[in-house]
This record gives sequence, C-alpha cells and structure tokens, in this order.
Amino acid sequence: MDQEAGTTKGHHGPSGAIQVNRANAPEFQTCGIRMLGDTLNAHIPTPSDCIPRWRADDPDTRMYVGDCREVLANLPEIGQVDLIFADPPFNWDVPYDGWSDDMSRAQYERFTFDWLDGCIEALSPSGSLWVNIPDDTAAEIVMHLKRRGLVMMNWCVWHFRFGQHRDSSFIMSKVHALYFCKDPNSRTWNPDSVLEMSDRASIYGDKRTQEKSSNKGMRVPMDVWYGKYWGRIQGNNAERRHGHQNQIPEVYLERVVLSCSNPGDLVLDPFAGSGTTCTVARAHGRRSIGIEQSEVTAASAWERVTDIGMKRKNASVGGSSAIFQKRSSGSSR
Repeated sequence: MDQEAGTTKGHHGPSGAIQVNRANAPEFQTCGIRMLGDTLNAHIPTPSDCIPRWRADDPDTRMYVGDCREVLANLPEIGQVDLIFADPPFNWDVPYDGWSDDMSRAQYERFTFDWLDGCIEALSPSGSLWVNIPDDTAAEIVMHLKRRGLVMMNWCVWHFRFGQHRDSSFIMSKVHALYFCKDPNSRTWNPDSVLEMSDRASIYGDKRTQEKSSNKGMRVPMDVWYGKYWGRIQGNNAERRHGHQNQIPEVYLERVVLSCSNPGDLVLDPFAGSGTTCTVARAHGRRSIGIEQSEVTAASAWERVTDIGMKRKNASVGGSSAIFQKRSSGSSR
C-alpha cells in the first residue's frame, strides 16, 4: 500500500516500531551485552579549556582541532546540543592526515564506544544522533546506542551507484544512516520540511494524491536514500573538495539537518572532514560545531564553511525518487 495512503490492519508501521524500541530501551541497559571493544579500558578525557581554532558569527559557527573525545568532554555546551551527525573513520586503512586508520578490531570498537558516549553526553534531552557507517560496524553501533538507552527511530540506507568492481562478493553500494534519539516524544521532527513527490503523483498522476487536505502529491522520504545529487562525491562534482576522503553529498546532510533541527539550533559533527555538516547547517541558519583532528583538513573545511558555502541548497526537497518514468494515460502498471 502506498505510504501516503496509510497502513492496513495488522501492518506493523513505523509508529509501532518506535514504540517497541522505546519499550525495550531499559532492558538493553541492564542485559549485560558485551562486545570486543569492552575488553579494553574506556578513554578518560583530560579536563581543559575548550577554545575553537576558528569562529564565525551569524549564525555562531565553530571549528575545533583535536581528538573529538577530548573536545566533546570539554565543550561548554555539554547537554545542550540539538543534533549530532557523525561520519567516523571506517578503519579501512584510508590515508587520512595524521590518523591511524588500521587499529585492531578491539581498539576500533573501544574508540567507537568512547566517541559515541561523548556524543550522548553532549546531546540535549530532546537531541538526535545520526551515524553514517558501513556494514562491518553498523551492528555494534546499534547495540551500543541501545545499551546506552537511546531509541532507534530509523535505520536508513544511503544508496549510491558508484562502487569498485570485485570478484569476491557483490559490489558495495550503500552506507547505513542510523537515526537515534534520547526521547521520541520530545525530539525535533520536521517532516514537512523534507517532503518529496510520491510515486502515485510522479509516475501515475493519480488524482487522489491531490485530494489530501495538505501536502498534495507529496510524502516523507522512504528510508533508502538515492537520486539526483545523492551519489558519492567524485571527480569534477561541484561539491568536490580535493584532498578530502569519502565526502558526503550536501543533500544527505540537508535532509538530516532540516528534519531534525530548527533554525537557531546547535548542530555538531565530531568528524568534520570536508565540512559538509557545518556548511549545510550554516546555510540553513543553524549554529554549528565541527571537530577535526587534522589541522590541514580543518583549515580546508573552514574555508568551505565560511567562504565557499553550500552548492546545492534545497536540492534535497520537493523532487521525486521514482525509479520509473511517468506513465501515459491508460498504460498498465
């Protein structure tokens, strides 16, 4: 049944899944889940003054240089961040500037749990946390956030068509976008700000889509994200920042920022990279904090955030993700 038409009797819809996740949250905190990273001691941050390397106004935008575990623990806004988006190193031996991306599995999991814990502490009671992560660590992140009492709202997938050929398995063409919050009842959620055309409207021209009381012919996006401007940022793409690894498209961050924060809210990215999160947040009137361990990478990101700006503002809104062409009148489905 089409998403905009509602659900049928007996169908386990998204609201039901949220209720189940919320009800189970206390049990995950006490069930004693153990993972490989738990065999190592947690990182203990050192108290220190937290001074941004760069800062701009209107809206307040800051970039810190250093280990995100240290910066998160010393931010003056602990417990006040409205939205966090994290795209951490994947531990795939990528040559980031000054970063060891080939930890043992236990070390990588411990590092992951430590920065996740820092993010949880930084979030406001109504805050939301998104994590961009591939297959091999998605399950561990989900279980850690659940055992910390967060509630999973969506397990989305960013799908792209650019992947390396391999003979050993199917080509990887997705990354997971994990959406968690502290309290589903108090979280910021703006579905009308990210609507796209429904298949019924864009493919079939179904007149019933125009008979709704609001958002005629539109729907909230599904949980698999793809389409124009949603591919990996490669080559001569207008968004491309040379010298940066694994850059995420602006439309991805725009959907997250618009749906899960309001103008004036505080958005944080613990792995600033090319600066996409802060660039999008600033373009849409959100305050933002970026944290980057590399001085060189942070300087390039700051140039983008403050001097270059967003290339595709509003490109994530109002379009169609239909995989078929518009049908002519009388054609069969």
